[in-house]
Amino acid sequence: MSEQETLGLAEEFAHYRRTVLDKVEVPGPAAVRRAVRGRNRRRWGATATTALALLGGSAIGYAAMSGPDHRPGPVEPTPSVSVSPTPTPTPTPSPSVTSGGPASAVPDGRISRAQLLDASVTLPAWRAGPGCPTSQTRISGDDREGVNWLVALDHGDVDGDGAVETVALVQCVLGTRGPMQVVAFDRDEAGKVVTLGRVVATTIDKPQWLFALDVVSDGTVRVQVGDIAPGGGWPAEWSQRQWRGYRWKGEAFAQVSGPTTFGQNRHDVNLVVTATNLVLAETPDGSRAGTVTVRIRNETGLASYVALRLGLPATVRPDGDGWAACRNDPETTREPVTCDLKGLDAGKEVVLTLGFRVAAGTTVASGKADVDARPMDADFDFVEEVYDPDNTVVITYR
Repeated sequence: MSEQETLGLAEEFAHYRRTVLDKVEVPGPAAVRRAVRGRNRRRWGATATTALALLGGSAIGYAAMSGPDHRPGPVEPTPSVSVSPTPTPTPTPSPSVTSGGPASAVPDGRISRAQLLDASVTLPAWRAGPGCPTSQTRISGDDREGVNWLVALDHGDVDGDGAVETVALVQCVLGTRGPMQVVAFDRDEAGKVVTLGRVVATTIDKPQWLFALDVVSDGTVRVQVGDIAPGGGWPAEWSQRQWRGYRWKGEAFAQVSGPTTFGQNRHDVNLVVTATNLVLAETPDGSRAGTVTVRIRNETGLASYVALRLGLPATVRPDGDGWAACRNDPETTREPVTCDLKGLDAGKEVVLTLGFRVAAGTTVASGKADVDARPMDADFDFVEEVYDPDNTVVITYR
């Protein structure tokens, strides 16, 4: 650039300073404060907008409640927050409600002994014949004649409704062999004791007795039944016992486990014996001979074997073909003479004509002898009978 050009550029800069810069107002302290306040208002507005976007309705509600006199103070800037959309909750099914109001719990059927004795209940009908009250009656805590006696009690959910029921063993006391039944009780919605149903009952045939009950965890009612009722000379230990299980089938109880029949009870037998007297008469060889007719009848049950004994003197010996029915050899037996017979069914009888002989020259005085028949079981063990006086008869011999 030439010297002349340099002088011209300097003159142009001087003219600019004279005409333009003189019109620029240098900001003083007041102008600075106004600028700062403006920037603060812009920053507060941006921050408040972000907070309202995050807080939504809650912030708006707060502002409405606070009013202009309770406006929140300055808020420091906060980092931006990323908000994920809130998933829509899955509706929860509401409990079913009946027209009568909210669903109610299943009534509790646990009834104590005292509560059951204090309640008026209806029992299932007793079997035909003399019985005890059944309609709106009280169960008794003792075994007085003519009352419904509470023998045993247990609890469990027998109908599968999730609540406990009460199961009772009840006897109609009529002498020593009154009928028995196991009955399930529950409560209605008002708390009243109601009868659910009969589990099992005794019969004229079998079972004739109920010994115990037990409700297990799956709701099965187990009952210990006996074939023959104790009493009348029949000890309880003679009865055959079985545990049988029963379940509620919606309308009634039905047997679901255990035996359904009884085998032969070894004590259920009653032999009755009759016999004629023995009269010995002279024979051509000088001996004396005679016969005894023995009749053995089995009134009940089954005798697997029968043992016949005749208590005659040892000098009076078995003789003749009448002893052919004996399983043993009677001639080898002495006082008494024994004849082991085969079995005898109920209602059957056997008649034996048994010969006896006294050797020539042997003197036998007149006397009396027992003729006795006893039942034996399959193991050849003697069996006790309920009534045994009719197992023996006394005859005379001469």
